[in-house]
Amino acid sequence: MEVFDRGGSSIVWSEELKAESEWYEIAVVGGGAAGMLSAAIAARCGARVLLIERNDRLGMKLRLTGKGRCNLTNDCSTSEAIENIPTGGRFLQSALSGFSPRDTIDLFASLGVPLKTERGNRVFPQSDKASDIADALISFAEREGASVRRCRAQRLQIKDGRLAGVMTSSGAVGCKAVILATGGMSYPATGSTGDGYIMARDVGHEITTLRASLVPLLADPDTCARMQGLTLKNIRLSIHDGGSKPVFEDFGELLFTHFGLSGPLTLSASAHMRDYKNKKYYATIDLKPALDENKLDKRILRDFEKYSNRDFINSLGDLLSKLMIPVIVDRSGIPRDTKVHSITREQRLRLVRLIKEFHIDINGPGNIDEAIITAGGVKCSGINPKTMESKLLSGLFFAGEIIDADAYTGGYNLQIAWSTAYSAALGALEYVKT
Repeated sequence: MEVFDRGGSSIVWSEELKAESEWYEIAVVGGGAAGMLSAAIAARCGARVLLIERNDRLGMKLRLTGKGRCNLTNDCSTSEAIENIPTGGRFLQSALSGFSPRDTIDLFASLGVPLKTERGNRVFPQSDKASDIADALISFAEREGASVRRCRAQRLQIKDGRLAGVMTSSGAVGCKAVILATGGMSYPATGSTGDGYIMARDVGHEITTLRASLVPLLADPDTCARMQGLTLKNIRLSIHDGGSKPVFEDFGELLFTHFGLSGPLTLSASAHMRDYKNKKYYATIDLKPALDENKLDKRILRDFEKYSNRDFINSLGDLLSKLMIPVIVDRSGIPRDTKVHSITREQRLRLVRLIKEFHIDINGPGNIDEAIITAGGVKCSGINPKTMESKLLSGLFFAGEIIDADAYTGGYNLQIAWSTAYSAALGALEYVKT
């Protein structure tokens, strides 16, 4: 795919407009992942592009993703990517076909960023530095001639029913096309404060309910607070909603906090929990997934023989973490001061089941400003899926998290940003030629 070769511009404007220093063919609002890529591609194809960013630094949120490592995509097919996008997957079919995960990998390789693929086909920079991805995009955009203005976009300007520009905190910018790539509501310290939603709503777009996704979970505060700071590794987490099968199940790492659950497994699980209004979610944790109940029972028997004269509370140190032991003991129903040699088989088997299915009630998601991704946004039915252009206002395009489309963890959410940015850039280029 010759996506990145410069093409000659066929855009024709009056000399009067060309002479205006504050006039651009395309204005991109938002200097995050989607905004930087769309600006770079549009500029490379010959358009006069202005990238408007409210922060002093471009790519603020991108630099934080993946704990600063940046899981930039998933090395999978387009169809596999769509399977991992529960909201907006069908809408994104065209965008993902036009700019696939493989295209993303090829792009960053061409920009001089060595990549590596880890468990679950997650793709990272070899350096484990998200800043390498952000800096590569900045260099790409600057090299292709995109200008950058550090100011805050305030509203779209419309004249005679047509898009005419963007009003910013430093004055008006005239343009023929605008790409809104302002992100969501998560990580507000990076500038994601919902400005784009307001601008889209002002021109008639419907904004679906905004909620947190890939976020810590509020859960059983009494139990979790007792284990605050405890990290469990190599456990299996299952999330249930009352159905016959769990809605999420995976192995990995989990963290107890004063308000509930966090850690990589929890963030992944949260993306599968989308109906708190009608469903009651709960988690079960298998603390010893490598042992079935029979093997775990034998392991406990060995520990009980070793500590046969101790109180029950003092017999589990070889099996469980210190912070978890009092909680397990209390839930087992076995009095703390029971001598180990007097524990019955029935009590022991109850302990086995407790360790294999440690139950936690989920009360809801954490705050949206703690979320990695904002679920909800500009309703897809109001956007052309091939070009990302607004169906309500010609010349207005959308890219990235502002769109009501979100995915599971694994690099899929950034892939949405890259694919929609590419579609929006090409759509805007085609529009400004007319």
